[in-house]
Amino acid sequence: MLTVEGLRSRYGRIEVLHGLDLEVSSGEIVTVVGANGAGKTTLLKCLSGTQPVSDGTIVFRGESFASVPAHKRLKRGLAQSPEGRQIFTNLTVEENLRLGAFLFTDERVDRDMADAFAMFPILKEKRNLAAGGLSGGQQQMLAIARALMGRPHCLLLDEPSMGLAPLLVAQIFDVVKSLKERDVTVLLVEQNAYGALKIADRGYVMETGRITMTGAAPDLIADPRIREAYLGL
Repeated sequence: MLTVEGLRSRYGRIEVLHGLDLEVSSGEIVTVVGANGAGKTTLLKCLSGTQPVSDGTIVFRGESFASVPAHKRLKRGLAQSPEGRQIFTNLTVEENLRLGAFLFTDERVDRDMADAFAMFPILKEKRNLAAGGLSGGQQQMLAIARALMGRPHCLLLDEPSMGLAPLLVAQIFDVVKSLKERDVTVLLVEQNAYGALKIADRGYVMETGRITMTGAAPDLIADPRIREAYLGL
């Protein structure tokens, strides 16, 4: 579904991604783990079109994304739930969700919203309240639900567990895992390496703008280097 080859990106004259290669097959949950500052968020921004690519290729569902602007990438089926949630705090929960479906005017939008409320019942309870009044965990639920309203084939998730209590982290990861049943492919960026690898099919380890390891998620969990450096085991 998604193939990245030789991806490079820079901020000004400073190169921050140094020739990344990455693949995500249809139906997979693939995670990219690494320390803060490794370049994980920059990678997702390149994929979604909000960060310039200085070299390399991005191919999504057989189409080169080299000249496809960000808003059209969503129309092609690539959506992102960004780091820090970035919800519209002055709008209601329902208005945030409807903005996620801005590409569509059909009757399915209401069904999509019903699906979102079934996935996150607390959002239905608070649908008419300002999103800024939600807790951090509820805002993260809203950010994921809003991205899903765009009916993506592939969802880019950037640090969904950041700043959440352990119980909420487990709930968010359970939701991400359930997306496979909805035929949504997921590329998950996480500092919580153990939690991400537990639900992923495959993983990539990223350090200072480079992919340093890749493999099946269970193999990475069992690798002594990963256990020591990222899992605290």
